[in-house]
Amino acid sequence: MAAARAAFEDGRWSRLAPAARKKVLHRIADRIEAEAVELAVLGVRDNGTEFNMALKAEPGSAAGTFRYYAEALDKVGGEIAPTAPDVLGLVHKAPVGVVGAIVPWNFPLMIGAWKLAPALAMGNSVVLKPAETASLSLLRLAQICAECGLPDGVLNVVTGSGAETGAALSMHMDVDVLTFTGSGATGRRLLEASARSNLKRCYLELGGKSPNIVFADAPDLMKAAKVSAAGIFRNSGQVCVAGSRLLVQSDIHDEFVALLKAEAEALQVGDPLDLRSQIGAVNSEDQLARNLSFMDKAGPEGGEVITGGTRILADTGGTYMAPTIVQNVTRDATLFQQEVFGPVLAVTKFETEEEALSLANATDFGLAAAVWTKDLSRAHRMVAGIRAGVVHVNTYGGADNTVPLGGVGQSGNGHDKSLHALDKYVDLKTAWIQL
Repeated sequence: MAAARAAFEDGRWSRLAPAARKKVLHRIADRIEAEAVELAVLGVRDNGTEFNMALKAEPGSAAGTFRYYAEALDKVGGEIAPTAPDVLGLVHKAPVGVVGAIVPWNFPLMIGAWKLAPALAMGNSVVLKPAETASLSLLRLAQICAECGLPDGVLNVVTGSGAETGAALSMHMDVDVLTFTGSGATGRRLLEASARSNLKRCYLELGGKSPNIVFADAPDLMKAAKVSAAGIFRNSGQVCVAGSRLLVQSDIHDEFVALLKAEAEALQVGDPLDLRSQIGAVNSEDQLARNLSFMDKAGPEGGEVITGGTRILADTGGTYMAPTIVQNVTRDATLFQQEVFGPVLAVTKFETEEEALSLANATDFGLAAAVWTKDLSRAHRMVAGIRAGVVHVNTYGGADNTVPLGGVGQSGNGHDKSLHALDKYVDLKTAWIQL
């Protein structure tokens, strides 16, 4: 923290010309692309993501994020206020200072870049804590940044447990902004730490229980089934925006669930470094045990497991779970209300558009959602009515850096990605000048 503060105060980065900061961020993006395979493998060895997905989602995404903010940083200007002729009102955008960033284990390089690139673009210093089980790719990224000309002290990657290192970061009086992606329980502790320390601003992305709504007039049920399967089962369901609640209109319920079951059972689960694997491993034994604990509750609460629900490939020594579909899940069921963060899909039948909207909003979360329909008016009504930060229409996932990612309710606050993310890392400073 002392290194980050000193680097900020002496201006070695914060007072560097925007064009100079841009060149460094572009060099970082170039190096990430050049080392993409190595970086992807580091991540896979930590978190078990299937390699083909990891290559695109981790170094591929991170390089694009650094490029996006490299190009954005010299387009961010202040304002001249409309004032009386004898007054000049200016609004400056100043870097906040030292940013603390805590990132999860599911996509450390991608999510790390979402925090780092805009914070660095605006001239801040950063102290970043990776997850205990997934730090290798971010440690290498710190080396890359140094090799590409980022001054010493501007980026500091500190490993350790959440209870020790994360708690120290959240309580530190020299952190001006704290940005976090992870669980709601940890997010609450970070807010408490802010209140007990220096009232640092906290931006929290806390996961979700996202509804994926398929109407009877969906344009292509086969495509919807294929995309919906990827939307919940990729990376073994360890995706913040995973479409973990499937709401299906009764007219097509049986047909669509059958298509989805076939998709799930055709997915090849296995060694994440095997290029034939479509689904990799669950992150840890603890996470696998948590996933399976939901299966213990599903039946007694009325759910019917129609595929999966068990640990597989245990003889390999890896932590693998079969893609799982549970139907007849009611709105009060644990599987409907709580985030699993595993390859488990809860299926609920609905009759009308009004019921679909009611079910979609019947949790405390509000991160993502999807609607499948040919009716343009219905699509717009659902987008307006669903309480979520991202609503997909006739697709699931794939939104790029041009649009923000953030949630409402217990999915948190603030936004990663897009130009809006820059707002987290600047302070507005007014200059009121009497002429």
